[in-house]
Amino acid sequence: MKLLVTGGAGYVGSVCAARLLENGHDVTVVDDLSTGHADAVPAGAEFVQADLADTAGQLLADGYDGVLHFAAKSLVGESMQDPDKYWQGNVVTSLRLLEAIREHGTPRLVFSSTAATYGEPESVPIPEDAPTRPTNTYGATKLAIDHAISSYATAHGLGATSLRYFNVAGAHGAFGERHTTETHLIPIVLQVALGLREQVQMFGDDWPTADGTCVRDYIHVTDLADAHLLALEHTRPGEHRVYNLGNGTGFSVQQVVETCREVTGHPIPAAVAPRRAGDPATLVASSDRARSELSWQPKHADLGVIVRDAWEFARGRNAG
Repeated sequence: MKLLVTGGAGYVGSVCAARLLENGHDVTVVDDLSTGHADAVPAGAEFVQADLADTAGQLLADGYDGVLHFAAKSLVGESMQDPDKYWQGNVVTSLRLLEAIREHGTPRLVFSSTAATYGEPESVPIPEDAPTRPTNTYGATKLAIDHAISSYATAHGLGATSLRYFNVAGAHGAFGERHTTETHLIPIVLQVALGLREQVQMFGDDWPTADGTCVRDYIHVTDLADAHLLALEHTRPGEHRVYNLGNGTGFSVQQVVETCREVTGHPIPAAVAPRRAGDPATLVASSDRARSELSWQPKHADLGVIVRDAWEFARGRNAG
């Protein structure tokens, strides 16, 4: 298929673009490089450096079999301090993309959504029919886009899928995680092992969990990318389907730190800090629907494998 990958110079987008190429698809990446990296665009993909909001119509006029939409602002804290940046950058841009999809008759869309649309869950693991009550602007913008996609699917026959997930980690060969502002636990812990930070903070050790630290769902980036490929193949005209993606289990902050110590051979000092307001004790997504309907099965579910791949990428980047 001829496919457009928005945000394909970012972490998840670049891995997905690489997996699409490995599976024989024709890939064009569009990214404004505000947070992505030109050298993360995989060889073999056509690269267009542009603002998606301004160029979606022009790009899709060339005729595409589908769009995989990763382009987004995604820092939770920033979304609360600068909401306009998120409503404009996420929602307005996505609406312009949807209009271009409608105008040019692009039949398929896979949207990189987030489990932040659920907010603080009533039950864990979180199913797709859980109430959506996002607690931050980032999650609210992603939920708004999901609603818009449903409208376009119903009105215009678009076949669409939204994939909701929590924490992505690991690397796919030369493609991995490198954010200017890093907020994710595994790369932060690995930065301590690389000597880029003195220690890692664990926010609370008195949570109602097995070891007192928060439990979160981690999914290997390659497994996540493969779910996008499966979703692309399973879209149905006029339907918008939503799937949660998770590892099937959760890992605590303490487990992540211990695993990073084992993989890196570094002591990785850790300090307990006060709890952060709004942090739930446990967040784990149920991926039963994706396993059943998409035949998706994570192949890299072991935390040690996830950390090892992230470490190899981070160490290689630091050496470079």
